[in-house]
Amino acid sequence: MAAACQFCTPTLGWAQFETRSIEPVAPYYGAFSIATGDFNRDGRLDVVVAGDSGFTVSLGNGDGTFRSPMFYPTQLSDSLAVGDFNNDGNPDIVVGNLTEPFSVSVYLGNGDGTFKSPINSGTTAGVYFVAVGDFNHDKNLDIAIIDNPYISILLGNGDGTFRAPSDNDSFEIPAWIALGDFNNDGNLDVIVTGSEGANYDMGVLLGNGNGTLQNSVTYPLEYVPATIAAADLRGNGDMDAILAYDLSGMAVFLGNGDGSFQPAMNYDTGGFSGGPIWAVDLNKKGEQDLAIAGGPSAGVDVFWSNGDGTFQPAQSFASGYSGFLAVGDLNGDHLPDFVMANGDYGIISMLNTGVVSFAPTTAPLNFPAQLINTVSQEQSVNLTNNGTATLSISSIKLSGPFQMKTTCGSSVLAGKSCTISATFKPKSTGTFSGVVTIIDSASTKPQFVDLTGSATAVKVSPGSLKFGKQKVGTKSAPQTVTATNQGSTSIQFSNIYTGGADSRDFAQTNTCTGEIGPGASCEFTVTFDPLKTGSRSATLYLNLPLGSTSPAPVPLTGNGT
Repeated sequence: MAAACQFCTPTLGWAQFETRSIEPVAPYYGAFSIATGDFNRDGRLDVVVAGDSGFTVSLGNGDGTFRSPMFYPTQLSDSLAVGDFNNDGNPDIVVGNLTEPFSVSVYLGNGDGTFKSPINSGTTAGVYFVAVGDFNHDKNLDIAIIDNPYISILLGNGDGTFRAPSDNDSFEIPAWIALGDFNNDGNLDVIVTGSEGANYDMGVLLGNGNGTLQNSVTYPLEYVPATIAAADLRGNGDMDAILAYDLSGMAVFLGNGDGSFQPAMNYDTGGFSGGPIWAVDLNKKGEQDLAIAGGPSAGVDVFWSNGDGTFQPAQSFASGYSGFLAVGDLNGDHLPDFVMANGDYGIISMLNTGVVSFAPTTAPLNFPAQLINTVSQEQSVNLTNNGTATLSISSIKLSGPFQMKTTCGSSVLAGKSCTISATFKPKSTGTFSGVVTIIDSASTKPQFVDLTGSATAVKVSPGSLKFGKQKVGTKSAPQTVTATNQGSTSIQFSNIYTGGADSRDFAQTNTCTGEIGPGASCEFTVTFDPLKTGSRSATLYLNLPLGSTSPAPVPLTGNGT
């Protein structure tokens, strides 16, 4: 796919993004929709995430982290949205239900972060997508839904209930919708993507202002579409469309102001995409930039606006994670931040740090299992001032069982970098966390480098075994690994085994059954009997019971001849 503006020179935006937290949203399976709102009205943005069997509400702490999630069970559902459906000033949640009885469910907010039992309103079919807007100008929020094969409007009654749906089946197989006034008549319209077989389409269904939609004006697409968004990208009052392709890339369709669009301008994404697109002024320049989750190292791709409806090539901000994306001010510094929902890992927040960037991005620096009363290897983060003025640093402080050193001093010149390094020195067993807190002129709020580490009482020596060359079908001389309990209480291994692709080439026996008292040792005897020629490898795992920190596994290597 050819990228628009492919010969442009990329320019760094004023915004940078650091990964602040990764927090679970269990007990449900999956993450299929995310939205934000101040559900307890404390001035801090909160997050709601939909999964297969319910949604979770995570109240924000105001620094990019969240409290433990509260779970609300639902019917099978994929999509939700936030709005005040009973006009009491409290954000409510509407969920689309996929199974019979077909309906949408409104959970009215109590204003303290909790929600009332659901109020159900019927739909014609199972609901795959929900969007919120006022389609009949009565100041009560309505919803547009996808309930295949329909795109339907349900007018709100102002009390959390909706009238019977107005169904429109003029667009085949709708998959994602966005709302906007595309023909400048003051009525809300619907734009939609979908595909069936080799037909890839985008459609516009103009609103009549009374809760009904005109038939779709459909545009064929070059690639399989996924999501779509609407925004005025040029500041001329005409709504434009931004479409994410299913696997990678996106397209911008500039609106003509009459419900029609100019041809697509395609842009490459840094990696797989296909999730929600956001149009928002990320760098406070008064122009709508674009953000989509993805990137070559997961995270978010940002397309900086040129101010005329065209964009710079993607700049990727890595987090190591991806997911459904939402944008909002998570830490009260008046800069837009990113928050993603990932079905395997939970909620990932990325704070907008202005001119400061970190490499690697400040997902927690994880220190592997470390023996108590010893010091780990050093891990470092580079802080770079991407601005045009000197960055002032008021303080850099550390918490937790870690040690820190830094080259940053009290200032960093424009375009220059400094280093923050940390080591882990645990005095007891367990899992520990800490944080480096940086107060500087890049943001009105602190910036953070999170630290995590786990500590074990079991000393393993040596830390790896190398057997060298061994003829296939013969057994090596044994080598020994010694495990010593350096803690103050007895330990007992729960599971000892060799794993890995070539684990059958290595065998172990041990004297480590039963309890091992403080200061006592036991031994693992390992032999190498290669089944094939070439490099062979496996790992010896020495696992303690759940809740205890096991020592680092022991790599085993040899070469069959």
